[in-house]
Amino acid sequence: MLKVRTPMYALLFGAFAISLAGAQTMGKPDAQMKAVLDQLGALHGKPIEKLSPQEARKQPSPADAVKALLAKQGKSTDPEPVGKVMDTAIPGPSGSIPVRVYSPNGNGPFPVIVYYHGGGWVIANIDTYDATPRALVNLTNAMVVAVEYRKAPEHKFPAAHEDAYAALQYVMKNAGTMSGDPTRVAVVGESAGGNMASAVCLMAKMRKGMMPVYQGLVYPVASGTLAWPSMAENAKAKPLNKAMMAWFVKHTLKEPSDAKSPLLNLVAADVSGLPPATVVTAQIDPLRSEGQAYAAHLKKAGINVRYMNYEGVTHEFFGMSAVVDKAKEAQQFMATGLKTAFGK
Repeated sequence: MLKVRTPMYALLFGAFAISLAGAQTMGKPDAQMKAVLDQLGALHGKPIEKLSPQEARKQPSPADAVKALLAKQGKSTDPEPVGKVMDTAIPGPSGSIPVRVYSPNGNGPFPVIVYYHGGGWVIANIDTYDATPRALVNLTNAMVVAVEYRKAPEHKFPAAHEDAYAALQYVMKNAGTMSGDPTRVAVVGESAGGNMASAVCLMAKMRKGMMPVYQGLVYPVASGTLAWPSMAENAKAKPLNKAMMAWFVKHTLKEPSDAKSPLLNLVAADVSGLPPATVVTAQIDPLRSEGQAYAAHLKKAGINVRYMNYEGVTHEFFGMSAVVDKAKEAQQFMATGLKTAFGK
């Protein structure tokens, strides 16, 4: 089993094959993670994989569980303060794209992080994933632009990817008018957003667009298949399980062959020339194996990769720093890579 807080550079050179040799028994959450999961269960959400997308979007989220736990502990549920937050919109391939701009205190020009939230391309929004951008602003002193891309099944693949790419290119072109530094733009994403954070780099390469200086990938969707050891190991995990992943795929793809697109099947893509990366995975997560595999794939292509797996935590832990210490550690690990790329 992978160990927490130990860089997994070994897997990038050969231990990777050993780590995928067979599925393990699902790990147990640590006390802090268990408290969040217990609170999520107490919110009585219905199994998403048995719902319509419209019904699924109304279910309580892990972010709701964090707020409920904070209230239970007698702590403030107010979001982490940053210098300024502004909702606006930018041009997209199919109309305007809503974005939320989080800024540090001061006048800039600031480095810029273009952030893509998770939700399997079907559920969640920038409100659900409000905690991560706020944490990144304060840890990196960068501006964060959170992108509200189009969702499936109303807008199937590659609609979200096209929005994600358009947002990156717009920000890189116009960062100077936003108190940002166009020479210091990175991408960060979680889960489906982690996929898009790297996919937009691939798109920039293929389309000869502007390339960000760094990519931060948090338990990214990195393949076109569910046939991974961690998918079997964590088939019944919470808050993400194998059945939910199949449900997301069903609603997102137009055709099964879409899964072979390099924008989804990152582990088979030509990633040469992409920016350096930090990759974070969680032990109790169906996506752990493909995140590991993608870190190895990037490394094999000669890209500087920082990788860390965190034990005792689940999918979605990254934005839970208010109640989960390992989330604080993972955010700091991510921030270190970003600040290095930004020249701080």
